[in-house]
Amino acid sequence: MVNKISMRLMFIGIIVVFSMLGCQTYYIPVNNFKEQFKNIDSTKLFLTNVVGPLGSRYTYYRNPIKIIKCFDKENNPIDLPNSPSIEIRFTDKDNNRTIFYFDTIYMQDSLIYGTQSRFITSIKDILYIPDIILIEVQDGHKDFQYY
Repeated sequence: MVNKISMRLMFIGIIVVFSMLGCQTYYIPVNNFKEQFKNIDSTKLFLTNVVGPLGSRYTYYRNPIKIIKCFDKENNPIDLPNSPSIEIRFTDKDNNRTIFYFDTIYMQDSLIYGTQSRFITSIKDILYIPDIILIEVQDGHKDFQYY
């Protein structure tokens, strides 16, 4: 009985460790974000096709960014290739978090527009950039691929 419990705990521990290793979080300073998106508004989006983990196909408009300029936790610059599995998390001054798929976001004036779901693309949100205090980027390793 004790052996089964310790085996289960060890198995859960291994899963937790691999999950944490596989989802590296990177950071984009707000000014850096504004610089990367200064010329990307709704007119720069283009139609793209994505296949999901179960073979479902999605069509939506995405931004043209190919490389995301970000930093790791030691403040080393990182060039992260954009993909349909990259998520971006915004934290505002009230500590509210909003998560978008990175390839769906664009900026217009002081507003950030984005989509929060691959399955229901009408789930969107708008954020006011002066309220943003933290921007995190993470590859969710979801099996979405451009085709």
